[in-house]
Amino acid sequence: MLVIGVAGTELNEQERDWLQHEACAGVILFARNFASRAQVAELSQAIREAAPRPQLVCVDQEGGRVQRFREGYSALPPLQSLGKLYAQDREAALKLAEEHAQLMAGEVQASGVDLSFAPVVDLGRGNLAIGNRAFDADPQVVAEFTRAYIRGMHARGMAATLKHFPGHGSVLADTHFDQAADPRSLEDLRKTDLIPFVAGIEAKADAVMMAHVSYPAVAPEPAGYSRLWIEDILRKEMGFRGVVFSDDIGMAAAFSAGGVRARIDAHLDAGCDVVLVCHPQLVEESLQAVAGRPLNTAALVGLIGRGAMGWDGLIADARYADTRTRLEGLA
Repeated sequence: MLVIGVAGTELNEQERDWLQHEACAGVILFARNFASRAQVAELSQAIREAAPRPQLVCVDQEGGRVQRFREGYSALPPLQSLGKLYAQDREAALKLAEEHAQLMAGEVQASGVDLSFAPVVDLGRGNLAIGNRAFDADPQVVAEFTRAYIRGMHARGMAATLKHFPGHGSVLADTHFDQAADPRSLEDLRKTDLIPFVAGIEAKADAVMMAHVSYPAVAPEPAGYSRLWIEDILRKEMGFRGVVFSDDIGMAAAFSAGGVRARIDAHLDAGCDVVLVCHPQLVEESLQAVAGRPLNTAALVGLIGRGAMGWDGLIADARYADTRTRLEGLA
């Protein structure tokens, strides 16, 4: 099962052909796919009309520097700003985190998009890719925010995705560009980075996105294609029953598995339900790579189309303007 990237603000003929493929489970949108609220809604509809089966349309709309849809959308503050507020007023910060989640989810769904990959539950401990995307450095504080954020997303009918398992925040390297290794033991990770994931699973998170980080004291390969991390720890030990996404196989840290086919095989064989192929230039080879594999076509059904109200309904909600004002003030 693949979630693919497309090149622009409209589908081209090759992309329509990709969506016909039985292994194509959905499309992830980026800033390159955004021009306006109306255009995103049209693109989302075109994706669904081009495919013979339901498609998951998704995006990274975290807030701060990772917000793909901007003009016409709330300027969502980075999660770290909520962590800073927590130090002054715990209850206010957690309430605002829940509202952040509701606002984000409402706007994404109003655009015809099913899912934003959120929340980031990595610890804010200096990773170059995570930075202010993390709530806080303290795992117990992040666990509290995780529960609040999931409540907010679920209140809007959007599935929640914990990322990046088992914790991307405590190593320096940015896996978009470099290999990353965390030397700590599993016991150390249980006492720190895994705590927010435990909280998120208890709060009924629907999905998890894996990290392209290796933890050599636990397993030799990066977590994203480690059967020990996915099947033994995440599923058996921690009891997670939802959807497991890889991170983007176009990131440099994924290259350790080999070429495109090898990367896809490694992630699926390790237990990932869905592989993200965010770069359009990798999609054709990726679709060829899954030929003949058994497909779990039901894996994403629970994440698709959970009740968007549209922009008119969202704006008519009296809470919308108040929440937007409070959060944009924080930003």
